Amino acid sequence: MKKTIIIFILACAHVMAFAQEKFAQANESYANGDYETAAALYEEILQTEGQAAELYYNLGNTYYKLNEIGKSILNYERALRLRPFYKDAEYNLELAQAQIIDKVETPRMFFLRNWTVNLMHLLLPNVWVCLSIAFFILFILSFFLFAFGKKLSFRKFGFRIGVFFIGLSLLTFVFAGITHKEFKEHADAIVMTGVVTVKSSPDKSGTDLFVLHEGTKVTIRDALGEWYEIGFGNGNVGWLKATNIERI
Repeated sequence: MKKTIIIFILACAHVMAFAQEKFAQANESYANGDYETAAALYEEILQTEGQAAELYYNLGNTYYKLNEIGKSILNYERALRLRPFYKDAEYNLELAQAQIIDKVETPRMFFLRNWTVNLMHLLLPNVWVCLSIAFFILFILSFFLFAFGKKLSFRKFGFRIGVFFIGLSLLTFVFAGITHKEFKEHADAIVMTGVVTVKSSPDKSGTDLFVLHEGTKVTIRDALGEWYEIGFGNGNVGWLKATNIERI
């Protein structure tokens, strides 16, 4: 049993060392201006070792240097998906988005709804779940204070903060559910083709509705075969082939 554990630890150490070596090689290639090699190495690490916000960020920088704006934006978005507070990724994403041809004016939301949506996307689903559990534990403690408090003032205080904590627990649980659904569905996508014509129906004979360019962010609403129905920020809806976009 001990030998098995030792072998497992050594294997893990070897894999980590290999990944670190690849990461160092990719960084060195990037520093030397060999962006194609750096991109290939970062992609290889992502495929073999799994996702990481730093890898997506570095890959976004590499594709930006290669003037592949669609791939650059895609990877910055993926970095922010894993780490919402990634300031460097946010800044570089804005630089990349400044080069997009399609300038979209999204309709303004009611300030309270806009504030709620922004708050909900500050944290990842698992963090909201942990907060929900923590608030529920505090609710249980408050309930005990209310039920077994010797003084009336303690019982009143326990009841009030109990209502407060159960409200927070339910709210954070709802946030966890919504963000988990968004995280799982991958509804947001980036246009990867230089220029693509959006159709009125999922076939080549459909009427041309409008044109989108590389790097534009869309929302996938439905799928039919090799076609996606997408929604555009200003309310436009249409169909395009799945090969023209890539999910974040």
